[in-house]
This record gives sequence, C-alpha cells and structure tokens, in this order.
Amino acid sequence: MDSIDRRLVALLLDDGRLTYQELAKAVRLSANTTADRVRRLHSSGVIRGYHATLDYATLGRPLILISDLRLREGYDNAEFHRGLATIPQVVEAFRTTGEYDYQIRLACTGTDEFEGVLAALKGEHGVREVRSRLVLHNIALPGARILDVGD
Repeated sequence: MDSIDRRLVALLLDDGRLTYQELAKAVRLSANTTADRVRRLHSSGVIRGYHATLDYATLGRPLILISDLRLREGYDNAEFHRGLATIPQVVEAFRTTGEYDYQIRLACTGTDEFEGVLAALKGEHGVREVRSRLVLHNIALPGARILDVGD
C-alpha cells in the first residue's frame, strides 16, 4: 500500500458511500485509476466490506454495556458462539486472552432486559462469571490513524 491507497482507505473509513469521482478528486487521480485501486484494495482483503454505524439510543436501546465473560470449565467455544448469535442484544463479541474468555458489547432497552440477557448467558449459554460496565460515552476515533504508519 502506498500513500494514495492509505488516503483512499482513510476517505472510505470516513464515508464508505463516496463515489469513485469524489475519491478521485480527493487523491488527484482519474476516476478509472481510482476505481482500479479500490477494486485492488477489495481483492487483496484490505477492504472487506462497508457497514452502517447505528445509533442504539435512537433505536430504543440506550443502555450500552461491556461485559467480560468466563465460560464454565469444558464448555465448547463453538457452541457458545452459536448461542451468542441468538442473542440480539449482543452487538459485538471478542474471544480474548487474560482473566476472561470473551468480551461482548450489549445494546439493551434497560436494566430489565440486561438482567434477562445475563440470565440467558449463565443459564443456557455456558457462562460461569460476568463482569459488566456501563458505557457512558462512545469516543469515536478515526480508524485511519493506523494508516499513518510508514509506507
């Protein structure tokens, strides 16, 4: 990736709906050359897709929590993954190292719904221990910062 590719990725991170013409103008290349570069970034796996960013409060889910989970001894990870996929309040999940096995981000309507999710995680999804924290504010950092690391 050269500096133009990094700039294209940064622009697309900021607004994934930019047209080739808009991108081309920003990087001072032709629209065809820019389109070729973006297609190459896709085919090489640098860009894997485009996603919408949701405002969970507007969707009626203002309670955002980060929970660390420890599974019961011997519980199957694949089975846990399948179980997580059935819980709509789980909006992000990570397998982690350290004291806990997983970290999840939840978007709930309120504390009653959160308690229901906890009960399901512990009852039917193999979770032994949960440590949760309430998200007070999401700090949006530009993902393009990682692109500032050398050529």
